[in-house]
Amino acid sequence: MEKVRVRFAPSPTGYLHIGGARTALFNWLFAKKQNGKLILRIEDTDTERLKEDSVSQILSSLRWLGIDWDEGPEKGGDFGPYYQSQRQGLYTKYAQRLVQENRAYHCFCSVDQLEEERQKLRQAGIPFRYQGRCRDLGPEEVQSKLRQGLSSVIRLKVPEAGQIVVEDIIRGTVSFEAEQFDDFIIMKSDGTPAYNFACVVDDHAMQISHVIRAEEHLSNTPKQCLIYRALGCKIPLFAHLSMILAPDRSKLSKRHGATAVGEFQETGCLPEALVNYLTLLGWSPTEGQGELVSPEQTITSFSLEKVSKTAAIYDVQKLIWLNGQYMTECDLDSLTLQAIPFLLKLGLINSLDVEEKREYICEVVGAVRERVRTLGELAESSRCFFQDIVAYDEKGLEKYFLNQESVEVLLSKGRERLNVLEQFDVENTERAYRQLIAELAIKGGTIIHPTRLALTGRTVSPGLFDVMALLGKKKCIERLDKAIDMLKKNNFKNN
Repeated sequence: MEKVRVRFAPSPTGYLHIGGARTALFNWLFAKKQNGKLILRIEDTDTERLKEDSVSQILSSLRWLGIDWDEGPEKGGDFGPYYQSQRQGLYTKYAQRLVQENRAYHCFCSVDQLEEERQKLRQAGIPFRYQGRCRDLGPEEVQSKLRQGLSSVIRLKVPEAGQIVVEDIIRGTVSFEAEQFDDFIIMKSDGTPAYNFACVVDDHAMQISHVIRAEEHLSNTPKQCLIYRALGCKIPLFAHLSMILAPDRSKLSKRHGATAVGEFQETGCLPEALVNYLTLLGWSPTEGQGELVSPEQTITSFSLEKVSKTAAIYDVQKLIWLNGQYMTECDLDSLTLQAIPFLLKLGLINSLDVEEKREYICEVVGAVRERVRTLGELAESSRCFFQDIVAYDEKGLEKYFLNQESVEVLLSKGRERLNVLEQFDVENTERAYRQLIAELAIKGGTIIHPTRLALTGRTVSPGLFDVMALLGKKKCIERLDKAIDMLKKNNFKNN
């Protein structure tokens, strides 16, 4: 096989969507598997739709996911520049060559002329296609019009008959009839290239061997093949990844939840989990490998032939489940480092705490992580370890404080047992409570649930005795006293 060179070529008109992220990931996996190179190219010729911070957001998202490129912005390379806006001279050169070889031509038809033609065809029930009015203009007439300063586009001369056959690694042989295409524009009237033309010129100039992209680009492929043929260039191998659909099999959109990589990052997904999830959108691990697969594991068995032809269904619950699995198994120091920004955002810690209380923060993360699924949930569930209780969970309040007889007595007895402990750790606090439960001949939950609510303000938390050990004796006694006092006064107001 020739040296593999693949590319990811986003348009900076928005943030990196999960569809684009999957395309980048599959290109990266294929390049790694084949000892090839991934080229990052920014297709920024659509100036009307460009967003100022889009490029930096795309690069940041790729780096966060761990998808590194071999050539492109911030890396350089032998085939730059890697922004299409900086490659104008190359497009002009190739377009002029096609005109000189009579494979393309200047078209002087005005917008009004084309609209009139479109209306006539529409009334006749015929789909619009350019009728080739300027296709056979003589060289002298063309030059005369250019000297007059008349606006023109450049159109490719498309064969009037025949088939355009695309060999797709994922979809097999896909055929298109040439007659369904008109002489399409390759250079606009302002001198900038049309998408398909710039794409072909760049892929050829950058020696791209495989074009791995979304299924929506399949319709562009026959036009690009025609351009390759006209230029006399070798056509790369194509692989079109199936669409990612919403659970109801409609087109994925904002109404289905987060769809941009940055949004997942902000809610507290781990990059490893998102990469794992994206990998499963159209590709299946080796039998017996399980669903938790690292990029290193995927690379060993990755092939485009194994990519599914059918649409992948976006399931955010599956992603969140995967994220929970990764949070449980992640190295604790690494997870703590990733959790710190979320704790800072909620004001639970400050910049000084990051270093001075690092060990305690790590212990809290370790205690909480198995009961949450995102870093955002982890931070929220950690409140009781950094802030005083200002409110109790409403359902818990109703169930464990207001509708449970003798709860004040139970909390008081629990307080007494804790208060006399000299060594306040998990083992001793649990022993004290288990002895009390046995003496009172009650079910463990009868005292454990209201105690948890008193200490954390929540009905769900890490193990109660882990909570006690982390909070320490002083805070536990203070919070039990507060709950007991409020029970005596029957004055529970959540602020």
